[in-house]
Parts: sequence; C-alpha cells; structure tokens
Amino acid sequence: MNKNYYAILMAGGVGSRFWPVSTQDFPKQFHDMLGTGDTLIQKTFHRLAKLIPKENIFILTNERYNDLVLEQLPEVTQRQVVLEPAMRNTAPCILYASLKIQKQNPDAVMIVAPSDHWIEDETTFSKNVQQAFDFCSNNNALMTLGIQPTFPNTGYGYIEFEKTSTEIVKLVNQFREKPDYETAKEFIAQGNFLWNAGIFMWSAKSVVEAFQNNQPDLYKHFEKGISVYNTNFEDDFIKENYPLAENISVDYAIMEKSDNVFVIAAEFDWNDLGTWGSLYDKLDKDDDGNAVVNARTLTDEASGNMIRTKNDKIVVVDGLKDYIIVDKDEVLLIFPKEKEQDIKKVLQKVKDKYGEQYG
Repeated sequence: MNKNYYAILMAGGVGSRFWPVSTQDFPKQFHDMLGTGDTLIQKTFHRLAKLIPKENIFILTNERYNDLVLEQLPEVTQRQVVLEPAMRNTAPCILYASLKIQKQNPDAVMIVAPSDHWIEDETTFSKNVQQAFDFCSNNNALMTLGIQPTFPNTGYGYIEFEKTSTEIVKLVNQFREKPDYETAKEFIAQGNFLWNAGIFMWSAKSVVEAFQNNQPDLYKHFEKGISVYNTNFEDDFIKENYPLAENISVDYAIMEKSDNVFVIAAEFDWNDLGTWGSLYDKLDKDDDGNAVVNARTLTDEASGNMIRTKNDKIVVVDGLKDYIIVDKDEVLLIFPKEKEQDIKKVLQKVKDKYGEQYG
C-alpha cells in the first residue's frame, strides 16, 4: 500500500433523524443499521483500508465517542482518534486533521469520508478514489466524488460541472444549495449536475493552501498549534483553542470559493442513510414491501413499513401502511414515513417532556 495515502473518517454526527436508535450518547455510525453484523463505522473503515494503510486512517469524532471508536475499531490506536472538544462543523476539524497529517507526511494525499454512508460496490469505490488520488498527486486540486442523480432529490446539494468535458475528472463550475423540486428537475434535465455526497480528496499541501487563501483567520488559528501537533502537548492546545474556532462547513469555507475544484462522477452505488426512509430503500423487502431489521414479524394488510427492533422480537402489525416502527429500550416509535423529516422535532418534544436521557 502507498504510505502517502491517508483518510479522515468523519464520525462526529448525532444522526437525530434515526431516533430512537441513534442518540447523542450512541449515534447511528456506531449501530448495525442494516443488520449485517457490522456497524456503519466498521464498514467504512474496512472499505477505506482496502486502499489506505490502516495506521493512516484518522477518525475525527467528538470526544464523548472516543471509547466507542476504540471499542468498535480495535485496529486503531489512540493516536488516530482526532477528538473535537466542541461541535464546530466540518471546516475546523478537517483543517486541524490536515495540519496533523501534513506535519507527519508533507507528501500525503487524503480522502475525507463520512462514516455513515452505505456503499456496496467497494471495488469500484476504490477505483474511483484511486483515480482521484492519482489526479491530486499531480495537480493542485480539490476533488470531490459526485453521485449520479436518480430522481429530483431536494435533500442534497448539487455539483454543476463543465458540460463539454469528456474527461473522467471534470472541472466544477459551481456548488448549488438544496433546490426545490422544480429546480431539481431542471438540474437533472441539464445532465451536468451531480449530488454532493460530501466525499473529498486532495493533497495535504493543496487543502492547507486552500484554507490559507480562503480562510486566513481560521488557518492562523490552527497554525498556532503546529509545533505541538502529534505531541503530548496537542490536547491542551486543542481544548483551549478549538472551541474558539469559527463554526463553518468545509463546502462554504473552501470548496465554493476555490477555482481548482474537480469532480469524478461516482460509478458505485451510494446511499447516505440519512433517514429511516433511506434505510427502507436500501433493505430487502418482504412480499408486502415491508423492510425488517432484527424482528420476526406477523403482518396482515400491512405494507411499505420500516420495522426495526432488538434481535428476534416478535412484531405483529395489522392495517398499517408506510409507517416507521422502531422499538428500542424505553422508546417505541410508530410514525408515518412521509413525515420522517419531523422526527427531529418529535425528539425535541420528547426531551422537553420526559428528559434529555431519551435523546
């Protein structure tokens, strides 16, 4: 394996739309959401490890998840777990991790990947990442993998690329915010728009330079710690300075402001597993279109439901269509799939009425 290849695995999110399974204390990336025997973070780590040396995979997460990471990824050492003492969006943590990696290896080329995406065709994933690494090794480039849209989704941002290009690697014209339905249909009709999956590749040199040029204050804030990165004094610096960093996404901080951004249209299947509905889409269904994880079911006039319980629990469902049915410890959720975006609001109401321990 190429010792210059690195990964930043993003594992700090809460995944509140997967409540009640995903909670602040135990978020979705640490769950086996599809009943495969591996948690999402385990699947992502092993996918990256097919191309990248295991010791070069850094896990970026909130400090409260440190023990969960080490428990679920026994191949990882504490040195590889990069802890955020406060939630500050994606730009500060990516800059911080990139400076650590650059100090360790100035020739590093890296991928930034979410820990909770589902990708089955891992061979093609590795092929596309290798294509990006090859390009980034030879060019001053910020790269992203875009997903071919299959329908006018209003829940993703879009990447508009240079339409006339016949190359695999295409220049990005601009990033577009989450559109309304009619705009999303126009994007797809134009043929040069991809979903923004939040998967990035670049050399350490290129990404640090992008922060220097586009976010000089943020860069200077973390540059102050370069002398202590990868030493025993790093934790003290980060605990004091990280909470003072600007709360800003990497898309807005550098990707939307740079003119050296390129995209490869991913050839692999992809699902961001952001909601119970997206999980339902990914799972096998019974004859009535019910998707079941862990449970044993008896259904009558019940179809299109997402059903998840602890192992082997018997669930009887009669007369329900297109519902989310999730049983976990002291919480039972029975909720229409069409209203799944409201689960965040319901979670807040539950915490307000019954206490923070339920979220």
